[in-house]
Amino acid sequence: MIGNGKIKVVIIDDSIDTVKHIKTLLEFNEKTIQVVGAAYGGKDGVKLCQKLKPDIVLMDVNMPDMDGLTATNHITSTLPDIGVIIMSVQSENEYLKKAMFAGAREYLIKPFSSDELVSAITKTYEVQNKRKHNIRLVDQVIQTKVITVFSTKGGVGKTTISTNLAVALARNTKKRVCLLDLDLQFGDVAVMMNLLVKNTIYDLVKDINNLDSDLVNDYLTIHFSGVNVLPAPIKPEYAEFIDSKHVERILNLLNGNFHYVIIDVPAAFQDIVFAALDNSEKILVVSTLDLPAIKNVKVGLNIMENLKYKEKINIVVNKANEQYGVNHSEFEETVGYPIWESIPEDSNTVVTSANKGIPFVMSRVDTKVARSVFRIANKLYNNDDSPVVEKRALWKVFQF
Repeated sequence: MIGNGKIKVVIIDDSIDTVKHIKTLLEFNEKTIQVVGAAYGGKDGVKLCQKLKPDIVLMDVNMPDMDGLTATNHITSTLPDIGVIIMSVQSENEYLKKAMFAGAREYLIKPFSSDELVSAITKTYEVQNKRKHNIRLVDQVIQTKVITVFSTKGGVGKTTISTNLAVALARNTKKRVCLLDLDLQFGDVAVMMNLLVKNTIYDLVKDINNLDSDLVNDYLTIHFSGVNVLPAPIKPEYAEFIDSKHVERILNLLNGNFHYVIIDVPAAFQDIVFAALDNSEKILVVSTLDLPAIKNVKVGLNIMENLKYKEKINIVVNKANEQYGVNHSEFEETVGYPIWESIPEDSNTVVTSANKGIPFVMSRVDTKVARSVFRIANKLYNNDDSPVVEKRALWKVFQF
């Protein structure tokens, strides 16, 4: 923002008419927004941004000399304080995903109104300011909360919850979030988030004796939501080179760098799982409302109580749908714990999200399943341990 208190904007579009139209739309907000320059190609646009260092860039996608995504990548990698807003006639999710990977902060569909344009500029500028503020906070002491998503039954949606929860925390709280995939043989976090993986936990462990809390960031992959991810090994056989001591060392390295570390673990009691559970402030135990899951979770909870984890446990019922014969009260009475939060069944949203590699808390924020994950994020942020409903009088429903 320049000395007169206005947001500096540069327009990069090969259409002279489009540049004129955008300037006209912004004339109504000249008290807060000022167009300081325009370029009619990607290469000239990059040079102009290097010269003027604006707050916001309005970037067209299709330009002959250098396309908008390439230009965006150049700008955001060399001038990270600039917020780029992509403008395009394409509305498909694939274009949105490419724009975010290039470093864009917003995506406007042409044609857009003056209100839509001003809102995008203002919101992007605010996000950039918060980002700069958060970077400054890295030098301050950060209290790290470790949260493990666990179940003793596979297929209940642990990875779906872990990935979406990490993104929800990052977006809603503006805190630094790291997602750690400890399902070392068959972890799917990278796939669920459509990450181009360079380093995994296996690569980090190979160099672990040479790392400090700053260097560990070089092994993390940054998702376009802002979440830092440490993926599982690419090959299942690499799992044998990682043990519980490595996990404890990794958590120590992450401690103080991130406000939240979310851990996705396999559905089994293993040494690496115990290391995660031991170091967790909260353990989200996930179950569904089918009898095999309820039986396995109940057995797992009994073991966890013997290991003194009871005070950390919060029960999350996933794919919640009482029409299949087991309701919430019967579940609670059987496992002996109240339901802390429930996530409704929405296979269409969840499967589509997984196949496209975009967490549904970003692509389908209006759905009940997304809102339930945001509720979990808010509860964790506010340290709210209250269950969804009051626990009822106990009586045995199923003979487990």
